Amino acid sequence: MFDDIGGFLTNLVAGLPGIVIAMVIHEYSHARVADALGDFTPRMQGRLTLNPAAHVDPLGLAMLFLVHFGWAKPVQINPMNFSNPRRDDILVSLAGPASNLITSFVALIILVLLAKLDFPLSEGLLVVFNLIIVYNINFAIFNMLPIPPLDGSHILRNLLPYEMARAYAQLERYSFIFLLIILMTPVLSYIFVPLQRFIFSIFQGIVNILL
Repeated sequence: MFDDIGGFLTNLVAGLPGIVIAMVIHEYSHARVADALGDFTPRMQGRLTLNPAAHVDPLGLAMLFLVHFGWAKPVQINPMNFSNPRRDDILVSLAGPASNLITSFVALIILVLLAKLDFPLSEGLLVVFNLIIVYNINFAIFNMLPIPPLDGSHILRNLLPYEMARAYAQLERYSFIFLLIILMTPVLSYIFVPLQRFIFSIFQGIVNILL
């Protein structure tokens, strides 16, 4: 029993930086791109900051550790403030997952550089870096799923013809059911594991070329 508690606390401490970084970078990127494209809603709501308090939902963070499914505070935008609502909404939606992938790649570069410079990396620090890489990749993959209200659903909805997009938007009322199904079945592992390995192999290949 106590070993289980110790393992949970270890995972909590080691994983906390990666999860918080993934959440903050993701939501901040949504806010920053929306602001740059003419929607100042995130600015007025105080979301143009890297302060975790502005982006992390305590309950969503706790749920991530307890059941491996959680959430951050979603950035609210008004597409009507964009000059090209469909295109710009897609760009805002892509900003979050893209920023997570960039963060993961930068963390991998830092880790490799530290190793090449013979920096004394403790086992704990190595775990923290690895979890920053993994959590950010997973955050990007998860949010690109075409399930409302995830980023992937925004992108797909804006690519569909108007009537199909309206019908697709109605699925949001069932989104919690869809998420429960994929979380309680092996479906998600068939998506995450291959994509995670594929993305990481690309990152490794680029880092090997650069360094």
